[in-house]
Amino acid sequence: MAKKPPRKPQKAAARKPSPKTPAAASGRAVSPVLLALAGVIVVFAVALGARFIIGRDAPERESVVEREAPVIAPASPIKAPPPKVAEAPPPPPPVREAEPAPVPVPAPPPEVTEAPAPVPVPAPPPPPAMTPKPVVAMLPPPVAPLEPPKVAPGSPLWKKNALPFRAPPGKPAIAIVIDDMGVDRKRSNRAVSLPAPLTLAWLPYAHELPAQARAARAAGHELMLHLPMEPSGSADPGPQALRVSLDKGEILRRTKAALDSFDGYVGVNNHMGSRFTADSAAMAPVLGEIARRGLLWLDSRTTAKSAGLTLAREFQMPFAGRDIFLDNEMTVSAVRGQLAKTEQVARRQGYAIAIGHPHDATIDALASWMPEVQKRGFVLVPVSAVVRAHHTGG
Repeated sequence: MAKKPPRKPQKAAARKPSPKTPAAASGRAVSPVLLALAGVIVVFAVALGARFIIGRDAPERESVVEREAPVIAPASPIKAPPPKVAEAPPPPPPVREAEPAPVPVPAPPPEVTEAPAPVPVPAPPPPPAMTPKPVVAMLPPPVAPLEPPKVAPGSPLWKKNALPFRAPPGKPAIAIVIDDMGVDRKRSNRAVSLPAPLTLAWLPYAHELPAQARAARAAGHELMLHLPMEPSGSADPGPQALRVSLDKGEILRRTKAALDSFDGYVGVNNHMGSRFTADSAAMAPVLGEIARRGLLWLDSRTTAKSAGLTLAREFQMPFAGRDIFLDNEMTVSAVRGQLAKTEQVARRQGYAIAIGHPHDATIDALASWMPEVQKRGFVLVPVSAVVRAHHTGG
């Protein structure tokens, strides 16, 4: 069987007239619209493409986040460590700062506490000394108006060593002498701390005697030598004491040794000596040497039979005698009673010389009495002032 050829020509015939038809002409007129639509589509497509290109990552991440949201939830605890780390730093700093704080455990404070320990110990002694100190300021005023006595170049030693002091006229004078100085250092220092002027008589065998005597003189007190002499009883007057059993040469040797033990003093008085001072023969070389050196003699009158004052007159040397003993009974009340008697003697004869010792009771009584005595019209003077005014024998 042969194929149907007529159809092929029909199709060819149909295609040939199409371009020539009015429909084809209208298609040319519509083409600009299509072109415009195509341009819009292209622009839209370009915009979409640009958006896709530019924001491609964002959608992907968002989608990933959304898809992995259930997985990120557990991840949140992983982010929790940061807060833990943030909490961790704060604690360490305070802990480390707290450690240095204990380091300032500067144990110096305990060392400083050692300083107060010595302070309380000296505190007790000052009270008695502190009370008189203001009094020292009170003592000079009555004496200030008077000029101290002038010492001529050829004056005897007692005047050269005397305190530059002159009692104001019209007032009874009281000289307080403290014997036995230098051996009991503690109580001797207490006596030195009393208001000046006192007259302090030093034993020749005291330790470091020159230094002690200089300190007392610097404190405004007058100095004397307290010469040991034999008593009537069995009491020991101390080493190198003068005894009636000694020959004249030994008596003189011991006297000179005692007189050379220190310097700066105005005279000599006897330590004990109730037996020795009653012996004129034994006393003569002693007073002869004292007079030769230009010193004064103060008789302690340990016995009413003393030959000291009689011999002093014979040698025409300056002298004086004790009027009152302050502390035969060593209590404050007893010493105050003796001080009252001293005032009575001073009112009666114009002066009085009282002798005491560096006992606590004596020092305490004097500390409270000395500030008041001037208010009652008396003046405290050194022994040299009494000798100058009443018993100048040389």
